[in-house]
Amino acid sequence: MAARPAKPRAGADPDYLIKLLLIGDSGVGKSCLLLRFSDGSFTTNFITTLGIDYKNRAIQLDGKKMMIQVWDTAGQERFRTITNTYYRGAMGVLLVYDVTDEFSFNNIKNWMHSIEQYASDNVNKILVGNKADMNERKRAVPTSKGQALADEYGIKFFETSAKTNLNVDKVFFSIVKDIKRRLDDIDSKTPPIGIRINRQNQANGAWNAQKLACCG
Repeated sequence: MAARPAKPRAGADPDYLIKLLLIGDSGVGKSCLLLRFSDGSFTTNFITTLGIDYKNRAIQLDGKKMMIQVWDTAGQERFRTITNTYYRGAMGVLLVYDVTDEFSFNNIKNWMHSIEQYASDNVNKILVGNKADMNERKRAVPTSKGQALADEYGIKFFETSAKTNLNVDKVFFSIVKDIKRRLDDIDSKTPPIGIRINRQNQANGAWNAQKLACCG
């Protein structure tokens, strides 16, 4: 397992604040992916997110201090109006399905429609097939089918396991690197507006929303 990048020293202001959104049907393992990435932990207990939850992780990438803020959304339809408001602030979106649940895979197209409807036009996206550690007899969505859908949308694709930590860091770092590259490209062409952050920007940032619920 690859070593994690060193965390910025305590109290240091990050050069970047990267805001990510986890979306997908209820039960696909979004909260478990969040816990594994942010805390390096895993639970076998079913975690139900009520509304919105988030966690932070500080890393260094290409010599820059980065704060990764990952928001976990509820997959249940009754919370959809709540989660829609968070699309607009996202720099990257991870679309998650369960490789043992074909319905969750087929529903990716509806989640993609929500991104197109509510998120910014240039938001980075990545497709994630979770629970890849499960016995092949339980698998309902072949890897090739997930890759084909990602190719159709022109986005990257990873299979992950929050339980075994398969590709968890890899998928998050991949989308963060793509976002940083996009922001740097914007920064090189136009005056930086809201790309780099300082202590005041962080304190008064657009995503300093109160958590509606906490589940772990």
